[in-house]
Amino acid sequence: MFRWAIIFAVIALIASFLGFGGVAGLSQDFAYIFLVIAVILFIVSFISRRT
Repeated sequence: MFRWAIIFAVIALIASFLGFGGVAGLSQDFAYIFLVIAVILFIVSFISRRT
């Protein structure tokens, strides 16, 4: 999930430099969603391993 978040963040940066605002905004949203999901899954797996 972290990999997908980084990929979409890079796509958003490139698209913003090239002037594609819609693509950049959409890629930024996807990157944020994947990052949140990855952090939640990391926390859940960390908690479940300890017990």
